[in-house]
Parts: sequence; structure tokens; C-alpha cells
Amino acid sequence: MYEHIFEHFLRCRKVTTDSRKIGKDAIYFALKGEKFNGNAFALASLEAGASMAVVDEAQHVDDPRIVLVEDALVALQQVALLYRESLHIPFLAITGSNGKTTTKELIRDVLAKKYKVSATRGNLNNHIGVPLTLLEIPEDCEFAVIEMGANHQNEIRGYCAYTKPDFGLITNMGKAHLEGFGGEEGVVRGKKELYDYVNGAGGKVFVNIELEKLYNASSGMNIIPYGFASGGFQLACVSESPVVEYSCAHAASRGVYQTHLAGAYNLYNIASAIAVGRYFGVQEEEIHDAISSYTPDNNRSQLTRTEKNLLILDAYNANPTSLGYALEGLSKQNTDRKFFVIGDMLELGNASPAEHLNILNVAKELGLNGVLVGEQFGKVGQNGPFKWFADNLEAKKYLEKLNLKDHTILIKGSRGIKLEEVVSAL
Repeated sequence: MYEHIFEHFLRCRKVTTDSRKIGKDAIYFALKGEKFNGNAFALASLEAGASMAVVDEAQHVDDPRIVLVEDALVALQQVALLYRESLHIPFLAITGSNGKTTTKELIRDVLAKKYKVSATRGNLNNHIGVPLTLLEIPEDCEFAVIEMGANHQNEIRGYCAYTKPDFGLITNMGKAHLEGFGGEEGVVRGKKELYDYVNGAGGKVFVNIELEKLYNASSGMNIIPYGFASGGFQLACVSESPVVEYSCAHAASRGVYQTHLAGAYNLYNIASAIAVGRYFGVQEEEIHDAISSYTPDNNRSQLTRTEKNLLILDAYNANPTSLGYALEGLSKQNTDRKFFVIGDMLELGNASPAEHLNILNVAKELGLNGVLVGEQFGKVGQNGPFKWFADNLEAKKYLEKLNLKDHTILIKGSRGIKLEEVVSAL
């Protein structure tokens, strides 16, 4: 059954899971969620131009172009596997607690200097996004870069089963999704699933050997080592105000390069991109040209100038590791007027109160000023030195009245807090 869908895919080369966005001749996979049932839109998808609809509820089979399977999501993943197996190009999979998307995009741009590269769009890195990413790889692609996000055990292992990466890279193993992974050790086990798969399949893993957890997790594996002073090059931050300027030395030469990235923690992502580029034969200056030219978007390490202030907009997500880095980066900005708007870090489970309190202590020790947003910060910070607001709308009203000018302002919180909505007040 999957082979029949796959053969059809090879003719049309288009798939979708959204009945509102049907491309002509696309295959529509009728997925289900807590608040929707894609099966109900199978006929509508055909009327809108789909050439096949894959459903998993028999009552919705009322057209010869509809294919009934046991599970439409599994069908999507299995068709992606069949396509993956037909592609004979290098596959690099990337995961980690922080910096996945930025690292993926830097590596994409570096490799594009030499290869035709297909990479995960945005953060389509979950159980639906990963197979869709595979099925978007064009026929003439020479290199695939796949981002994998996870918040529980066995998730990365599941993605690897149909992505079959030849190479793996873990950015770090930090304090993210502690609730789903079952604590910090659970995070290590969950992320290590990528190393384990690639190593077991005879592939190689890129490892920042200067990060202890990654070094230990890759013990006994076939690794490609790198770091700030490892892997044949030396990397250092020259300046991080307002954006990162770095130096890279190798052999008998040394260069200094300007980026569009805010925060010295991005040096880890830069190191990964340099290591991958060098291993796959991209010329040194082309590596740094790609890194220097990369401009982040989607609220990640984004430097935004408004009429009144300079914003470090990093509101796509937050966890204790990344928020600590971001506050430290703010403290090093070369200005006397610094301010933060930070929101709750979600999915921390029982560790949430302690981790939010620790962030407050970090902000105080760094001598920073700002406001807190969200229920979790409210539990530990209402009576502290920083103003607290229950949600972003309350915070926005306060910031409008505060009318900050000529400040450098960090905006960072978990996706659910939607802190990007306060930008218009700054």
C-alpha cells in the first residue's frame, strides 16, 4: 500500500497535510489532532486539486482517488522512508537543546557554497515536519540537512528510523523539556539517540569535544571533533556589541569576521558550521562568507532597530540554558542602558520553580533591570526587584507607559508566552 502511494508521489512530487493549502495534483494526508480530523476534508482536498487523499477512517472513502490506510501519519512517514532510501546523498541530522535552527541554517548556507542543499524549512522538526521535509528534497539535491526537535525519550530514535542520517550533530545537552525527558539525565539519553543511531549505522558524528556532555556521550564512536580550540581551527569572540564579531585561525592564517547574530553563545553554532564546512571541503573564505552573510529571522538572535531602541529579539523559545546565555550576552552590550523582557520557560516540570528563581538570581548578579512575564515567574518573583506581569498584554501596556528610549533590550521567553507581541511598545 505504501509503495502505491510512493509511486504516485514520484509522479506528482507534492504532498500536504493542510486541506486549505492544496497544490495541484498533490497528495493529501488526512492527519488527526486533538482539535481536528483531517479525514473530514478528504473529498474537499480532491475538489481543490489534490490527485490523491490518504485517509485512515473507512467512512471517508468515497472516491477512487482516496487510499485507506491504518494510520495516515504512519503512511506519511513510511512514504518519506521510501523516498529517503531512493536518495544516495549525504544526510546530516541535527538536534540539541539550544541553537538547532540557527546551526542548521548556518550549515545549510555554508554547504550551499559547494553543494545543492535541501534543509528543514524553519522549525519543521517534529513527527510531521520531518517526513514533510524529506518529501520536499528535490531530485537534483546533493546534500540534505535535517533538523530534529524532541521533548521525550525515543523521539529522535523514531525520526532516525525513516531519515537514516549518515552524519549526526548535537548542538548541546541543556535544560530543555525537562518534564518530558524526565530531568537532565533524561535529556542526555534522549539527545544521545542521534549519536547512537548514526554510530550503529556506521556513520560519523560531529562532536564539540569541549562540551563535556557531548564528549562523554560520544565515547567510543567514530567522531569528527571540533570546538573553539579543536578540530584544526581556533575560534574566539572579538566583540558581541551589538552583534558577534569573531576571529578564526587555522594553519598560518587568521581572519576576523562580522556576523548578524546577537549573543556570543552563537559562537557554538558558528563552530559547528565551520567544522561541517571544512569536513565537506568548502573553501575557508567561503565558509566565513556564508556565516557573515547569514541574517537570522523568526525571532531568533535577531537584532532589530526600532525608532526608539535596539532590540535583541530572541522570543522564539527559552529554557534555563539559553536564557542564562542571553542575559549574560545582554550584560556585555557596550551601553549603559540595558533592559530585559523575559517570559516563562515552559515544560520544566518539578524543576520549574528552582530554574526560574535561578534566572532571577542571574539577572540580579549581572546588575540588569527588566520585567518578568508569566505565571511561573510570578510564583517566585512577584516580591523581587523586577516588575512582574501575568501575560504579554499587561507587560505591553506597562512598557508603552514606560516609553524606553536609547536602550538595548533583550526579549526572550518560551513560544507559548508570545513575547514578540510586546515589540510595538519598544
